[in-house]
Amino acid sequence: MIFCKDTAPFNSPQLFGLLFGNALFLQSMGPIAAIDFGTKRTGVAITDPLRIVASGLETVPTQELLPYLQQLCSSESVSILVVGEPKQKLGNASAVEEDILKFIEQFAQLCPEVTIHRFDERFTSKLAMRSLIDAGVGKKKRQNKALIDQISATIILQDYLKTQS
Repeated sequence: MIFCKDTAPFNSPQLFGLLFGNALFLQSMGPIAAIDFGTKRTGVAITDPLRIVASGLETVPTQELLPYLQQLCSSESVSILVVGEPKQKLGNASAVEEDILKFIEQFAQLCPEVTIHRFDERFTSKLAMRSLIDAGVGKKKRQNKALIDQISATIILQDYLKTQS
C-alpha cells in the first residue's frame, strides 16, 4: 500500500496503472522491425515493445528473408515493418529498388496484418562503418558485411523512431 498526503491509499496495481498507463497502451501496439534489404543478405533490427530502443537483431540471407520475417512478426507481434529505401545522392531510386518492391508485395501477402513503411536509408552503411570505427572495432571485424547490414538496419529504425516522436 502506498499513502499520499491528503489522499486515499493506492494499491500497487492502481499506482502502476496511473504511472504507466500510456506505456501499457504503447506496449499493446507491438514492436517495430526494420530491414536493410540487400540482394545477398538483409540486416534486421527490432524495437523493444515500448518502441523506445532499436537493437540489431540479425543478418539473414535474402532468399530466407520472407519465412524469417513471417516467424519474427508472429512470435514478437510486430505491427510495423520499416523497409529501407535506398536512393542515390540526387534522390534517384537505387538499382535494388525493383527487388525491394517485389519483396514488399510478397511480404504484404504473407503478413497482411503488418503495416509497411518506407524510410530513406541513404548513407546508413557509411554511418554503420563510422560507428564501428568510433567504437574501436578492429579492421578485420569491420570487414564483416553482415555486421554492417545489421547496424544499418538499426540506424534506419532509430531514424524512423525519431520521426515518430
